[in-house]
Amino acid sequence: MTDPYASRTPVHEQHLDGFGTVRILPLDPAGDAAVVHGWVSEERAAFWGMNGLTRRQVTDVYAHMATLDTHHAFLVVKDDDPAALLQTYDPAADRVSECYDTEPGDIGVHLLLAPAGTGGARPGWTAALSGALMAYVLLGLGRTRIVVDPDVDNEKAIARFLKQGFTTGPAVVLPEVDLPDVYLPEKKAQLAFLRREVAFAG
Repeated sequence: MTDPYASRTPVHEQHLDGFGTVRILPLDPAGDAAVVHGWVSEERAAFWGMNGLTRRQVTDVYAHMATLDTHHAFLVVKDDDPAALLQTYDPAADRVSECYDTEPGDIGVHLLLAPAGTGGARPGWTAALSGALMAYVLLGLGRTRIVVDPDVDNEKAIARFLKQGFTTGPAVVLPEVDLPDVYLPEKKAQLAFLRREVAFAG
């Protein structure tokens, strides 16, 4: 079986023994739309905020993001299978900056994992994949702290972050954003942080 992503240049590639090869590819808004729309349309992705959008609307959202210098989207591929949607952003250029004291070296992250598929639960899968993503964000990009802002009711995501070494910050209300190209409703979020020296201790 040929690798449909072989022709694309990753921003990060890492082989993990016993897991496989993780590649982080800049998102192709049109080319990856079918995969991404399928994920964000599922009920489990309700907190992602794109339930109900058409494939074209999803394409438009990421096409707009591709024009920004402060926000970036990536398709994460494990071996030759799509595994996650990763978004990184400069917190100082995001509404989250209104809710905490940003530091130089901060980077914001949103992560949507692919569904487990027919095989069901995958013990250790999320931890292994997240390790490669943190290596890219903290080491590859030279950042010193990750900030995440899951919905306060997204207990599964919050628990996952804490298991990965994040510490909780305040629960906050992210203000509504109503711009010509972007609309984001008000969001009650639980901030959490991970410093590079914690993620890569020793």
